[in-house]
Amino acid sequence: MNATTPGALHMDLTGLLDAMAQAGADDCMPNLLTPAQWDTVGAYLQPLTVSAGHVLFPQGASDRTLYLVESGSLSVHYQDEKERVRLAIVGPGSVVGEGAFFSMRPRSATVQASAPSKLWGLTALRFTELSHRHPDMALGLAMAAGAVLAKRLRNRRHRVAAT
Repeated sequence: MNATTPGALHMDLTGLLDAMAQAGADDCMPNLLTPAQWDTVGAYLQPLTVSAGHVLFPQGASDRTLYLVESGSLSVHYQDEKERVRLAIVGPGSVVGEGAFFSMRPRSATVQASAPSKLWGLTALRFTELSHRHPDMALGLAMAAGAVLAKRLRNRRHRVAAT
């Protein structure tokens, strides 16, 4: 990631923070960090812009990256042993990849952009670095992503959205 001043990082994350503040979905991610903490956390995030149709990750992949959704929408597809496909839509202010991030298991579903989307990725390695250098911020981010996972698991109809 290119070196950026903290002020510039804050400007870059403004869209994400606005999306979290304005999200109305049941599975939106609570913002448990201050703007100054987001400036620090931003150095650990990788921006990603994807076009409609792009597969972010397939079901069964071993990658553990957590993605924070700033804009767009992502379709979650799960195919069970009876070949039925279940869908969920994840929008701005939420996350995808939280299931594998916490469980260290393969992805439980395929996530594909259904519209052009801007995301912020946090790899497991970068999260480990964050947790060693700024444990309070890592804990806040983990608790926020964990809150999304808990909400999704509590809602049986959208349980498949825990990716």
